[in-house]
Amino acid sequence: MITLTTQPFAPLLDRLLAEAALARPETSPIFAGMAERGEALMRSKSGHVELYTQLKDFPLPVSRETGVLLYMLARSFEARRIVEFGTSFGISTLFLAAALRDNGGGRLITTEFEPSKIARAKHHLAEGGLLDLVEIREGDALQTLGADLPEAIDLVLLDGAKPLYRDVLDLLESKLSPGAFIVADNADHCPDYLAYVRAPGNGYLSVPFDDEVELSMSIR
Repeated sequence: MITLTTQPFAPLLDRLLAEAALARPETSPIFAGMAERGEALMRSKSGHVELYTQLKDFPLPVSRETGVLLYMLARSFEARRIVEFGTSFGISTLFLAAALRDNGGGRLITTEFEPSKIARAKHHLAEGGLLDLVEIREGDALQTLGADLPEAIDLVLLDGAKPLYRDVLDLLESKLSPGAFIVADNADHCPDYLAYVRAPGNGYLSVPFDDEVELSMSIR
């Protein structure tokens, strides 16, 4: 048996993904008539705080398929040290922490600037019996991930403000273990990040996993 298919994790995950499917940002009056502005804010290093503050009541999760990919990657090489950028309601965090549990333990550092989302994520992780494996750092990731990191990082998930993907990777790059995986969700909104990880000579093998997810491996 694995955590993904057992109590209390499996029904919790089913419930959270079902709730997330009904709480999509585009269904909110907040975004009526502001599609272009929302896209501009998503791509702006100064505007993303406004955008994600407006999105504080939305889970913005990875897909189930991406979550299973994260779990499989972490299990395949027995990852023990994982960093996540963008906790939100903790759905992706649950997939990653489940892999750590099944690997025999480890440490997951995740960061989120919205306090109400941190409270939800902690509640969900406690429900899943995985809170002991997770350290949630509150605030700007460029500050919270700037110190006190593991000597080697096995897996990274980038799923926060899109304009910061390259900056967050820069913070973590020197700590990446050989063969470490980096999963970037919604990477289609991050042209500078994609150009960097796909460029020969920058130390990565990188391919699209689907239309939105970029899967990269450190070969430094």
